[in-house]
Amino acid sequence: MVHARITVVVVAALLVCAPTAVAEPPAPPSPIVPAPVQPANIGDLKTEATRYYDNGAYLTDLQLAAWPAIPWIDERAAAVNRPAVVFDIDETVLSNWEAIKANDFGRVYGGPCNALPHGPCGLQAWDLSARSAVIPPTMDVYNTAKDRGAAIFFITGRQESQRAATERNLADVGYTGYSRLIMEPDGAHYVSAADFKAPQRQAIEGEGYTIIVNMGDQPSDLDGGFAERTFLLPNPFYRIP
Repeated sequence: MVHARITVVVVAALLVCAPTAVAEPPAPPSPIVPAPVQPANIGDLKTEATRYYDNGAYLTDLQLAAWPAIPWIDERAAAVNRPAVVFDIDETVLSNWEAIKANDFGRVYGGPCNALPHGPCGLQAWDLSARSAVIPPTMDVYNTAKDRGAAIFFITGRQESQRAATERNLADVGYTGYSRLIMEPDGAHYVSAADFKAPQRQAIEGEGYTIIVNMGDQPSDLDGGFAERTFLLPNPFYRIP
């Protein structure tokens, strides 16, 4: 009986002294991988973009985007030293819709453009033909800037070899009396349009101008600073980085 009691005591002591088992933390939940989202159908988007242009919604949105620049120019042109306004050209002051539609929204650079309204229409040939149409809401902003004595600059990704045609096209639709047309050097390549355009605006301000308005249809037309206010016009037809 004594041995039995000793055995019980020893077992109990071992149980008391045994380390308490630590519960393992629960495994983290498996990450939830979202299901891939199918992009919009390109054919449907082209149909929507054409309808957007044809039904007048595009023109309405141009007016809504451009109009606020007019009271801003009215206010600031008289308040700053040497006020200036900067415009992009394509889809900002000149519309290339005829070529865009003929190319079914493709970017066809080389080749002729002699079968309109059918494509393909080489965009370089199109630019050299000087047939781009005026964008009326931007013309209203342009005329306001002229009337208020602001210097007007065009900064475009078009190249120097297109200067004569571009100047002719601007004059034909009514853009006259501007200060300077700034174009990319022939053969130049920039990762972003902003890499060319922002330093040009900086140089303009370096001449003592205050750029009160910078207007374009691409975010890259406006990126990089050197303007008091920027105005982005709608363009669902193409994107330039």
